[in-house]
Amino acid sequence: MKDGNILNNYGKYWLEADLSQQHKIKMITDTLQHERIDVLIYNVGMWEKEGFEDHYDFEQDDPEDIATIINTKITSAITYIQALLPNLRRSESGKIILIGSTAGLDNTNNSQVSFVSSKFGLRGITNALREHVRKDGIAVTCINPGELAAEIPYEAGAEKAISEYNGTRIPVQDIVSLVKCVVSLSKVSCVKEIHVPAITDLNA
Repeated sequence: MKDGNILNNYGKYWLEADLSQQHKIKMITDTLQHERIDVLIYNVGMWEKEGFEDHYDFEQDDPEDIATIINTKITSAITYIQALLPNLRRSESGKIILIGSTAGLDNTNNSQVSFVSSKFGLRGITNALREHVRKDGIAVTCINPGELAAEIPYEAGAEKAISEYNGTRIPVQDIVSLVKCVVSLSKVSCVKEIHVPAITDLNA
C-alpha cells in the first residue's frame, strides 16, 4: 500500500499507507479515530527477488531486501494490528485474519529463508494475539494458502485461473470464499488456522 489520503471509489473509502513505515501508524489512527472495525485482514504479497525461480539462491539475497521483507511482514503486522485493536474492540464480533502461506508450515521444502521465516512468524503472531484478545471476544485466524494464481484478474473468474496453470495454483476466489466464511461465523466460533495447498502440491 502506498501513502495517500482517503479515496472515494465506488462508494467505498480506501486509506493508503506504506506498511513498511512505522511512522504511518499515527496517520491511520488519527484518520480512523473512533471508527469501528469489524474485520481486519493483514495480507502482504512480497518475497525475495526471483524467489520462485528455479535458479533462486538465498546467498544472493540483498540484506536490505531481507530486512524489508521481515519488517513489513512481521514487525508491521504486530505494530499496525496493535494500533487498531481499540477500533476492533468496538465491534460486537471483531475478527482478525492474517494471510500466511503453506511455505510457513513444517517440511514444505522451500528454500526462501526470508519468505518462509515471515510466514512462519505470522503463525506465531496469530497464536499469541488470539490469547491477548480472547477476553475481548475477537477471533484471530491464520489462512495459509499454497501458491496463488494472483496474476489472473479476479474478474476473469476461477476457471480461468485453473486452466491457465493447469490446476497447480489456487484461484484467488477460493481464498476470498474462505475469508467470507470465517467472517460470517458467529462471535462464538473461532477458526484458528486453515491450510489450503493445491491438491497437486505434494510438499504442502
